[in-house]
Formats: sequence, C-alpha cells, structure tokens
Amino acid sequence: MTYDYVMVVNKLNLAGLLIFIGVAEFLLLMLIAEALYPGYSVSRNYISDLGVGPVALIFNSSIIIMGLLLIIAAVLVWRLSRVFAVTIALTGIGAMGVGIFPETMHPFHLIFALIAFLFASISSYPTIKISRSPGKVLWPILGTIGFIALLLFIKHIYLGLGPGGMERMIVYPNLVWALAFSTELMNH
Repeated sequence: MTYDYVMVVNKLNLAGLLIFIGVAEFLLLMLIAEALYPGYSVSRNYISDLGVGPVALIFNSSIIIMGLLLIIAAVLVWRLSRVFAVTIALTGIGAMGVGIFPETMHPFHLIFALIAFLFASISSYPTIKISRSPGKVLWPILGTIGFIALLLFIKHIYLGLGPGGMERMIVYPNLVWALAFSTELMNH
C-alpha cells in the first residue's frame, strides 16, 4: 500500500465524518429549534423562520457549522471527484450564507438558500459514479425529489403541505442521501 493511497483513503474517511457530523447536527438542532419556537408550524412556517426570533442562535450557528464542514469535506474529496467536490462546496457556501444572512436580509438570504437547495440536490448525481454501495441509485433519486420539490416550491405549489412542508421536501431527502453517502465515505 502506498503512502498516497493511505492519504486519499484517510481524507475520504474524514470527509465522510465531517459531512455526517455537519448534516446530523443541523438536522437535530433544527428539530430542537422547531420545538422551542413558540407557535412554530412545520406546515406554515419556513425553515428560515428559525433564523430570526427566539431560536436564531441555535438555527444560524447549526447551519453555518454544517456549511463549513461541507466546504472542508469538499477539499478532502477533490481527488475522488472534482464534480462532487464543487457541488458539495457550493452547498456548503449556500448553507453558510443562509445562517449569516437570515431571511430578513434580502436578497442575500434568498440567493444563498437557492444555492444551498439547488446544489444539495445536484450533489447527489456524481455520487452514483463514486459510490460502491448497492444503494447508490437511491442518492440521485433522493436528490431528484429535492429538486422537484424546489421547482414546486418556487411556483408556490405546495401539494397540501403548506410552504414549510414543501420546503422540507426539498431539504429532508437531501439530508437523508448525505447521511447515507457520508457513512459510505467513512468506510471507504
């Protein structure tokens, strides 16, 4: 085994760990913020409503941390897949922007939210080429669900879920594939 091979494998393991930590901490802290926010409705309220008000520190810090960890992971996976590295870095930049510029800061918040939503979905596509898991065909399917939900969300078609519910149909499938794929990278 060569030194270069060991370094690449260790970088991929670390990248997987960082993606997992970032996504998991964001998901859990988002759920905590929803529970602590008085009168918050997952159907009626946008996810970004958590970035202003009584739970802003919890939400904004968690999404900034996720974004930062995704950017670091992107650097670590560069030799594995440049396309994946770029798309996951853009997802991280978008996520950080959402936390730095809460929804009250137009148009910056909307721009960064769109970057995060779009590139989180797109990031699932290159995983089909680099994944060794039998579930690799599921990652782009989950990304596609997020992408279709984004298009519906933009057109204000909420399918009875409300704006908050449809926004979660963008986010949750992407969080699921990222968690699954990151565990594969940790075992690469």
